[in-house]
Amino acid sequence: MTVALVGAGPGDIGLVTIRALELVEDCDVLVYDRLAAPALVARARHAMKIARDPLTQQEVNDVLVEHGRRGSRVVRLKGGDPFLFGRGGEEAEALADAGVPYEIVPGVSALSAAPGLAGIPLTHRGVSRQITVVTGSSGEGADLDYDQLAATPGTLVIFMGLRRLAHIADHLILAGRPADEPVAVVSRASMPDQAVVVAPLCGIAAAAVHLPSPSLVVVGAVVDLVREPDLRGHLDEAPAVD
Repeated sequence: MTVALVGAGPGDIGLVTIRALELVEDCDVLVYDRLAAPALVARARHAMKIARDPLTQQEVNDVLVEHGRRGSRVVRLKGGDPFLFGRGGEEAEALADAGVPYEIVPGVSALSAAPGLAGIPLTHRGVSRQITVVTGSSGEGADLDYDQLAATPGTLVIFMGLRRLAHIADHLILAGRPADEPVAVVSRASMPDQAVVVAPLCGIAAAAVHLPSPSLVVVGAVVDLVREPDLRGHLDEAPAVD
């Protein structure tokens, strides 16, 4: 394959797949996100390294197509999984349209990694048998369907929702989601400075205001299933807000 769209996992290099590491170490060109671990980027010892941050999505697509057409071994290193809020589908479409061969290498997504590392099961017998996953920041500027989310049972997981958490929480409550429903925000999952804040829906925005991105928001009764004493000692517990 000339281009590989590779998931870098949630951050810790230890959570990268063997295939991903092989491709990174052997590539000629590495196009990487800021969420990719610096230690992983450094493993591309002989590659031209291109940071994604200053580029538009169209420019990223053009870079992949250009170097792919030259026959270079290109790795597009993306945080988490390429096909889960990673715009990997758009890049794959651009490569396919240009006739450039490509490979998809799935990564460990924050969807499973962040709650798991915080000790929160997304599903649990008798508590939740359904997961709803949304993004809190739409590229098109559209807001969430709060009526639907309030009426949908099970666990709600919100990507990229930290900056709009007060707005999201307020509108979920107005749509009928319980104000005292437990919520966890997992910040920088798998990294040395990982932090977890637990609070009711009505107070989570204030409790998590100090957390840095990337963060994942988990809403639902499963948040109450964090039982490990050593983990509880590292949680920032927030009192209920009247």
